[in-house]
Amino acid sequence: FGSRPKRRVCRPRLNFASHSGEHSLTLLKMVKVVKKTGRKGQEPVTRDYTIHLHKLLQKIQFKKRASRAIREIRKFAARAMTTKDIRIDTKLNKFVWSNGIRNVPTRVRVRLSRKRNEDEEAKEKMFTLVQHVPVESFKKLQTETVKDE
Repeated sequence: FGSRPKRRVCRPRLNFASHSGEHSLTLLKMVKVVKKTGRKGQEPVTRDYTIHLHKLLQKIQFKKRASRAIREIRKFAARAMTTKDIRIDTKLNKFVWSNGIRNVPTRVRVRLSRKRNEDEEAKEKMFTLVQHVPVESFKKLQTETVKDE
């Protein structure tokens, strides 16, 4: 019936008049060298984080909030520690579910520990253990690296 206007695709315009071909090639080579010397192997580390669950659970229906909160904690840990294997402690699970499925706590303080996998035939070398850290107030708290005993 009525035809819709075409969607305009915005693409950045490149001005090649100022650059010579050789110059751009050397830039590409420089970037590759930087990438190779980037990230080193993962080492065991423990850090304390505050996760703001309230902003992660906006527009989530009531009957899915607590389970979604656990999923968001998992996603946060995977991004922060760069491991796929995430293990959530039972005390943290109990804390998230403590007010029922609907009323998830606004914030939660967690301790993320990246550890070596003892299991020899495991796919991942490292896993992350997520534990609950009880605090009275979340004011002025920052991410802290915990010294291992």
